[in-house]
Amino acid sequence: MNTMPDIGSVPAPTHSKSELLAYETECRDALRPLLESLLGMAEAAGWNRRTAASTLMFLAAQHLSAASKTSASGAGPAADRPTASTDHQQGNTT
Repeated sequence: MNTMPDIGSVPAPTHSKSELLAYETECRDALRPLLESLLGMAEAAGWNRRTAASTLMFLAAQHLSAASKTSASGAGPAADRPTASTDHQQGNTT
């Protein structure tokens, strides 16, 4: 079984959500090295880097779509988490 090595931790934001541009920029800066590491791991495993990046974009869009549907139904903060149905659709059965 392959286990995912530790690719680092995500630092906590220093800007509040109300400072939208600074908050989003800080989030990008925090996640960029993790993304680069993940893409490097995928490439080292034999995946094409562009395909891996495209797949991550697809999964992120799918997550946002599921979250917006949940949010629209009035589910609140749980909208930021995948649901059992989206996990099943993505093949996650654990």
